[in-house]
Amino acid sequence: MSIVAAWKNLVENKSANPLALAGNAFLGLLGLLYRLVTSCRNWLYDKKILSSASVDVPVVSIGNLTLGGTGKTPCVEWIAKYLREQDLMVAILSRGYGSDSGPNDEALLLEENLPDVPHLQGRNRAAVARTAIEELESQVLILDDGFQHRRLARDLNIVLFDASQKAVRIFPRGYLREALAGIRRADALILTHADRVSELSLKSWRELFQKYKPGLPVSLARHAPAIWQQEGAEALPPECFRGHKALAFCGLANPESFRKTLEALGVEIQDFRTYPDHFNFRSTDVKSLGEWASSFPAGMPVLTTQKDFVKLRISNLGLRPLYYLRIEFDIFEGAAELRQLLRDKVVARYTE
Repeated sequence: MSIVAAWKNLVENKSANPLALAGNAFLGLLGLLYRLVTSCRNWLYDKKILSSASVDVPVVSIGNLTLGGTGKTPCVEWIAKYLREQDLMVAILSRGYGSDSGPNDEALLLEENLPDVPHLQGRNRAAVARTAIEELESQVLILDDGFQHRRLARDLNIVLFDASQKAVRIFPRGYLREALAGIRRADALILTHADRVSELSLKSWRELFQKYKPGLPVSLARHAPAIWQQEGAEALPPECFRGHKALAFCGLANPESFRKTLEALGVEIQDFRTYPDHFNFRSTDVKSLGEWASSFPAGMPVLTTQKDFVKLRISNLGLRPLYYLRIEFDIFEGAAELRQLLRDKVVARYTE
């Protein structure tokens, strides 16, 4: 078991086992220190003691309160598409996690789905922002995973939160990157995976966040399966594997999200392999996957995510067909309000 898997198992474990209790108590103490550090940092920015670099074009930040797994990349795609529809030159800025050199998986995915939107990666996003403006003549910058990155000022702060989240404690005792009170900096909140929880749960989340920021606009979204795609083949409808046996693998922060999607599509999962988020598949990993797939009956499809596929670019594993699922970000409540916010904060800068 990896260190990350062991940590997740510990923070989600409700066992009364003395070792688990001791481990969680220790993580809780570390969490107090982490909370103090993040709160002090935010206070320094709030009081302008630490400064944020400003640029001459609108900046839209899309981020999380938690560690990964909210489905942020499809939301970035949704917002970038909307702004492009307004005839604005858009660029996406990100840190580039999970890649030692070259674009990471999220950049590759966005490049495939948004071929007319450049994606720039770098640790110093203020410098990257200037490059986008001066060299690419970008009119709007989307700061991917930018909520905690306060070195670059923004005009609009959009926060995503997984409505199915359970371990809502501060890291490392839970998944929170900062205290829930940080939502006060947000201009809009999107509860993702909202189709997987009850109306009562959604009501509770709304009330909790609006306690910290009354009047905060809250949208509800789901990650809707769009098509299955095999390299070099025709696209297939999302329900095409209903009642069929299949293998599956993914490298996501929240692999259970992909498993639940497959189950909802009626796939009979025979085996499910998981890898760390942003996993870089090397030739040995591909060989191992091929051997794994070939140990199952011939013709059994292998299913994965588009985020994983963009690092593989192959049509089969172990002579079994490989399909990836393309996802669409479906804001089924509050989409009109979010578009209006984008018009007011971003588009209006170029129409006044």
